[in-house]
Amino acid sequence: MASSVRAGKASTPRRFAEVAIIAKSFSFAKSLSLGKRFGAAFALILAWAPCARASAQPDLVARGEYLLHAGGCLSCHTVPGGTPLTGGRAMATPFGTFYTPNITPDRETGIGSWSDADFLRALRKGVRPDGANYFPAFPYPSFTGISDEDALAIKAYLFQLTPVHQANRAHDVTFPFSWRFLQSGWKLLYFSKGPFQPSPQWNEAVNRGAYLVTSLGHCGECHTPRNPLGAMRRRAWLAGNLDGPDAELVPNLTPDPKTGLGEWDENDIAELLKTGATPDDAKVKGSMREVVADGTRFLTDADRQAIALYLKAQKPVANKISAAARDERPWYRRFWDWLMGLIGVS
Repeated sequence: MASSVRAGKASTPRRFAEVAIIAKSFSFAKSLSLGKRFGAAFALILAWAPCARASAQPDLVARGEYLLHAGGCLSCHTVPGGTPLTGGRAMATPFGTFYTPNITPDRETGIGSWSDADFLRALRKGVRPDGANYFPAFPYPSFTGISDEDALAIKAYLFQLTPVHQANRAHDVTFPFSWRFLQSGWKLLYFSKGPFQPSPQWNEAVNRGAYLVTSLGHCGECHTPRNPLGAMRRRAWLAGNLDGPDAELVPNLTPDPKTGLGEWDENDIAELLKTGATPDDAKVKGSMREVVADGTRFLTDADRQAIALYLKAQKPVANKISAAARDERPWYRRFWDWLMGLIGVS
C-alpha cells in the first residue's frame, strides 16, 4: 500500500477523458427536441453516477487502509501468526482478560451486518449494535474523536476484505466488572463524546498530530496511567504507565528531560515511528514493536512529523517508568493489586 494515498483525486488523463465524454454527450443532446433533451440528460445522469461512485471507491478503500494502519487495528485484532483482523487477541488488565473481536465482514461472527450508523455509534459512543455498552478496554474513549469521514473510510476498507467465519472468544472478567450495565455509570464519570476539535493555540501540523495521537492512534490508552476504575488520569497525560496492557512498562512520552522525551528532537521521534530505532540505536520492544511494524511505519513523513510536534508541545511530567518504580507504587495501588488478586483477577 502506498502510504501517501489520499482520497478523491483522479489522474489528469482520466479527467480529460471524462470531460470529453460529457462534452460529446451534450453536443449530441443539442440536436434533439426539448423533451428528448430532458430524457437524454436524465439518462446521462443515471449512467454517470455509478461511474463516479466506482472511481471514488478505490480511493476511499485505500484511504481506509491507511487509516486502519494509523489506528493500530491490525496488531490488536490479530492473534500472532493468525489470520489478520479475525480477533481473539488477549489483553490482560487489572480487571481480567479481554479478547478482541473479529472485524472482518463476516455477517455472523464479524461486522458484516453492521450499518454505517452501527459503526459510527461503536466508535463515537462505545455502544454495540444491540445497544449494550462496550467495555473501555475497547478504546472508544479515544476513538470517539475520529471524524465520521475517517471512520467510514475504515469501514469501506474492512468491508471489501474477505469475510472470515471465526467465533469471538468471551472475555474472562471477574464479577462485578463483568456487568456491562455498570459501564453507563463509568461513562458518566469519565467519558467525553467526540469528535476531535482542533485547538486554536496550535497550528495545522500540531493539530494533525493531536488528532493522530489522541483519537485515531489512541496513544494515551497505553501511555497514560489509570485510576483504580481504569480511567486515564488526564493530569498525567502521556506520562507513562507502570501497569500497561499485559503488565508492560509503558514509557513516558512527555518532554520531561529526565523521565520522558526531553532530550529527543522531533526527528528522533519521527524516526522511531518509521523504523523502530531510538536515538541511541536501540530498537523498540514489546507491543511498541508491533505498533511500528503494523502501523506507524505506513504513515506519511508529514503525519509522523505531526505526531512528533504534538508530543513536544505537551507539558513535561516527571514520572519514572521502571521495574523499581513499580515496586515503589503508593500503598493504595499495592492494596488495589492485592484486592484484585484476592477475588481472582491476576
